[in-house]
Amino acid sequence: MLLGSLHVLDVAIIAAYLLAVLYLGYRAARGAKSEEGFFLAGRGLGKLYQFFLNFGNSTEPQGAVSTASFVYQQGAPGCWLSFQTVFMNPYFWFMNVWFRRVRLTTLSDLFEDRFASRGLSLFYATFQILVACVFLGFGNVTAYKIASSLVVKPEAAWTGVERAGVEGYREWKTLEREQREGRLAPAAQPRLEQLRDRAARGELSSQVTLLDDVLFYAVFTLVVGTYIVMGGMAAAAANEGLQSLLIIAFSVILIPTGLAAIGGWAELGRKVPAHFFDLFGSGGAGQFSVLGLVAILLVSVVQNAGLSHNMGICGSARDEFAARSGVSGTYLKRLMIILWAFAGLIAVALFGPGGLSDPDTVWGTMSNRLLGPGLAGLMLAGVVAGTMSTLAAKALAISSLFVRNVFRQIWPDLSEAQGVFLARCTIVAVLVLGTVAGWLMRDFFSIINLVLTVNLPFGAAVLVTFFWRRVTAAAVWWCVLLTTLVVLVVPWTASHVPGLRDHPALTAAAGAPGAAPAPLYFHQLMRARPGDPASPLVAGPGLNRFNLECWLLSRCGVEMAGRSRTERVTLQFLFDAAFPFLVLLGVSLVTRPTDPERVARFYGRMKTPVGATPELEQAALAETERRPDRFDHTKLWPRSNWEFCRWDRVDTVGFLACCALSGTIVLLFLALLRWAAP
Repeated sequence: MLLGSLHVLDVAIIAAYLLAVLYLGYRAARGAKSEEGFFLAGRGLGKLYQFFLNFGNSTEPQGAVSTASFVYQQGAPGCWLSFQTVFMNPYFWFMNVWFRRVRLTTLSDLFEDRFASRGLSLFYATFQILVACVFLGFGNVTAYKIASSLVVKPEAAWTGVERAGVEGYREWKTLEREQREGRLAPAAQPRLEQLRDRAARGELSSQVTLLDDVLFYAVFTLVVGTYIVMGGMAAAAANEGLQSLLIIAFSVILIPTGLAAIGGWAELGRKVPAHFFDLFGSGGAGQFSVLGLVAILLVSVVQNAGLSHNMGICGSARDEFAARSGVSGTYLKRLMIILWAFAGLIAVALFGPGGLSDPDTVWGTMSNRLLGPGLAGLMLAGVVAGTMSTLAAKALAISSLFVRNVFRQIWPDLSEAQGVFLARCTIVAVLVLGTVAGWLMRDFFSIINLVLTVNLPFGAAVLVTFFWRRVTAAAVWWCVLLTTLVVLVVPWTASHVPGLRDHPALTAAAGAPGAAPAPLYFHQLMRARPGDPASPLVAGPGLNRFNLECWLLSRCGVEMAGRSRTERVTLQFLFDAAFPFLVLLGVSLVTRPTDPERVARFYGRMKTPVGATPELEQAALAETERRPDRFDHTKLWPRSNWEFCRWDRVDTVGFLACCALSGTIVLLFLALLRWAAP
């Protein structure tokens, strides 16, 4: 044995993977001399590379961890937080083409090209550093959580503090279960209150790991940074092929081993409660309703449009069909979600409902228990692979933004070689910031909430820019600033502001006497004085979101005390999805329109198909420059400011095929659940 519970064979597999990644980066470095070669791989990536780029970018280990955790707690309905994206695939059939036809290198270029606003372009580039820190931090902390579950510290080696933390965690969960079942002795109530407060302060843990988080993040970031700094987008695309295979492997690997451990497929239906197999659920307090799923889907669509790597992935495609082919990679993720959901159901059969003290450790705990030498290493390599693919694409996108939209505005005469050098420096800085963010993140629910909303301000602006001629730069500014304030700044800083974190109206909680307090607005509450259950409630530390949206709605008369946490989160997401569009539409109608000639050229180019060869492409763009309105007859409403166009054969057939495939995947999932159910 070596490194706690990892066998020497596991370590060898992980080392071999890391060396392969570095070798692919070295091979790709030869073609990364110019900015286009570094950022977009010379726009020469075909359908297979687009498949891997889209699959790797949309399939992340945090999806496996969160899906298995939610399914373990709620049954099959718990997967909808991830599985709702199956309905986004038909949308991607069109979205990928928009980002290819705009013919820009970064999304920051979009604001300068469409609005002639260098300020917006610069602000977007700066804002995306913060967005990247969130996404990179989420990826880092997820990889560490899974890896740390595989490298656990033997109980005999625990320190006194570690033992007290784990035993306190186990006692807390036992007392909570006794209270739910009505068996809690009155004398144990003060102890339960004390343990709840310790848990809110982060003093309890379910396990002890040998893996040092700082060392893990340092090695992880070093490998990602090395292969991306060397090879750019070409290295990322080449590594996606290797990493995608590992992602598939680690998603499949737990199913047969888990089924064997519980006694086979037939035992799944016997050991798991019947209602856990109902995909659409019973609508219980802990489950998202259909309206909740719609709200999450809307937020996902909006924020997805503003992701900085969209232009790099779709813009690197050789042609429109290659860009659209990337949709197939996102479909493979939907199949992976089904596997992750069944891993959660197998965990229910293996450990029993509520048998794990920390549901977020389902994936790592199963891996640690079920996988033998070699397989555990493959699992950990898959985790590293999935996270690396995400970090690589986002770091590349940010470096591209800064070179083209920050550094070149300061130093317009930068050479191509200098631009690539600065891009590599930016990648290093972004990865380091992502490492720091991961080290600071702890609570998964808060992280997921932040990930879903952090890019809403610019996501809404990008969507409206693609479809409405009347949108103005002033409206985008107001949208970005107000949405950032309402959705991000106030909610995520309120818990650290004296006067807000302890205000009685904001720290209100619902719940029966003796039960754990259910916060109405803050995600987590704790007692002001440790160990004193009579002291007032205050906001907990760390990432602790204040639901400003629900508080504003309550000021308008919407009742909150009788709603479950998932219902309040649903209201938050509906508010977040609608607010930026209302600002964009309202401000645009009262501000001066953008230069009509600039707007006409932009939408003319958006409607010009990408040429099959560079010569045809240049000829088509030259004709559009001369006659920007030559495709206006394809608009649904030719005399309006709306740029919705009639579909051609490729649009229609592709959309229907995507819908059919999405429906088939849902039906497949339903059939598998019905087959497994008792």
